[in-house]
Amino acid sequence: MRVLLAGASGFVGRAVAHALTGAGHTVIARSRRSAPALDFTHATRPQDWRPHLAGIDAVVNAVGVLRDSPRAPMAAVHAAAPQALFEACAQAGVRRVVHISALGIERNPTRYAQTKRAADAALLRLTQAGALDGLVLRPSLVFGSGGASSRLFVALSHLPLLTLPRPVLHARVQPLAVDELAEAVAALLPTCGQGGLMELGGPEALTLAGFIASLRAQRGATPARVLPLPGWATRASAWLGDQVPVSPWCSETLALLATDNIAAPGRLAHLLGRPATPPSALLATLAGPPAAHAA
Repeated sequence: MRVLLAGASGFVGRAVAHALTGAGHTVIARSRRSAPALDFTHATRPQDWRPHLAGIDAVVNAVGVLRDSPRAPMAAVHAAAPQALFEACAQAGVRRVVHISALGIERNPTRYAQTKRAADAALLRLTQAGALDGLVLRPSLVFGSGGASSRLFVALSHLPLLTLPRPVLHARVQPLAVDELAEAVAALLPTCGQGGLMELGGPEALTLAGFIASLRAQRGATPARVLPLPGWATRASAWLGDQVPVSPWCSETLALLATDNIAAPGRLAHLLGRPATPPSALLATLAGPPAAHAA
């Protein structure tokens, strides 16, 4: 198939482009860096997307930002642009749509979660109405080369003394390798006519503190000493993160960690046709990013 990949230059998008090409599809990349370029902050009407859908058989949306900013406002990138894309797909008869969202956004009050839910709901409405064969894919913590949160966790794993916010000590995640998420997308694309919403996680649930400890152990380092950060200090650290636009740690991240981020085990392995990489082996996946193969 000829697949329009929105967000092809991003952390997840690069891996998805590699997996789709490996599965025999032709990837038509669209991002700020593609030719022609497409800025999602301005692609908020169906007519903005229709010229990019000519000759397209399927669409994968991998666009996402960690932080709200004037350059990439979440209301546009997470909500308005995807909604416009889905409407344009319905108008153009491009039925297969896979939208990569995020796990743990249900009933979460953050702007990140609210905007993500808006796009999810739009695709599900069009799918239920019979206008599209859409699939909302919600992965847990995605780990791999080029990921901002991955760099943060690896950096923390080098510290012999860790003072961690209580949510990081208690919230559970199911880390999965970005390349395996991309393989799952490629496997799901031909059958996304079944529609609906799918949650996806790695083979093991553990706390973020446990995951950081695992990354440290994978380097052969002795266990770090871990101390809980008082509530006031946690809030202060998140506020400081708010002041640094490139930091993955901020008030939104703190709020997102208030609940577990886990899915039914085994689904990823079923899609891959083999066991998924456990957290205890994820560090090795940073050896190098997948090569980009996008037209």
